[in-house]
Amino acid sequence: MSGKFFLDTNILVYTFDATAPAKQQVARELVSTALNLQQGIISYQVVQEFLNVATCKFSPSLTLADTNIYLDKVLTPLCELFPCMSYYSKALGISDRWGFSLYDSLIITASLEAGCETLYTEDLQHGQIIQSLTIIDPFQAQPGNGVLAY
Repeated sequence: MSGKFFLDTNILVYTFDATAPAKQQVARELVSTALNLQQGIISYQVVQEFLNVATCKFSPSLTLADTNIYLDKVLTPLCELFPCMSYYSKALGISDRWGFSLYDSLIITASLEAGCETLYTEDLQHGQIIQSLTIIDPFQAQPGNGVLAY
């Protein structure tokens, strides 16, 4: 894997999903690669979304102690992007141009602002290119095809 990449919230959530073991394995490999190679990035939005899901929607929810550990060990090292007003303006432009929701546009904007080559998410169209960013659904991609190489 070369170049910077962005992890959408769903990738982090799947690292905890034992009901989807194949997705869990791929997600864990992506997060591990992100941390070990220091090429993976998330934004404040991903932190907020993940904390909400982990504490309100996981069954069982993460404890406060476990949530703080994950925040310190995973989310904080990966989080590099925080909003400014121009960030919202760019997201609105992406939303208008490509027809994405505002929240998806904020993720795309964060990826572009960070200089990422790839956005890993299952929420958008696999293989779509937006400016210099390629959207990859890592659960569709196959190791060895040049898209996901660990």
